[in-house]
Amino acid sequence: MKKHKNTLQKGSVRYIVFKENNVWYAVGLEFNIVESGDTPQEAILLLSEALSGYVESAKKIKSRPNILNQTTDSEYETMWQNSQKDREQAKDVFSSGFFNVNQISQGFAVPA
Repeated sequence: MKKHKNTLQKGSVRYIVFKENNVWYAVGLEFNIVESGDTPQEAILLLSEALSGYVESAKKIKSRPNILNQTTDSEYETMWQNSQKDREQAKDVFSSGFFNVNQISQGFAVPA
């Protein structure tokens, strides 16, 4: 049986925030959730709310952990890797980090 990084009780979700064509996007990588906004703050807030609803729904239906451990889109994975290696390479990324799954499920979806 495959061991999952994220469970309904614990784990983390990587995120990135970037701008493309005057629109800000925030992506929750392991959940494959993308939100957009007029500012990076709005995009991250909307992502936080979406992640919270996603975890709550998964708990409500007693989902298997695989929905919390999805394969990340290769474009976003590359952005993430670049943002972690070298900030100069990642000029298109405004912010990146982690959300704690336990905090998301308690309504405290703030970057870790």
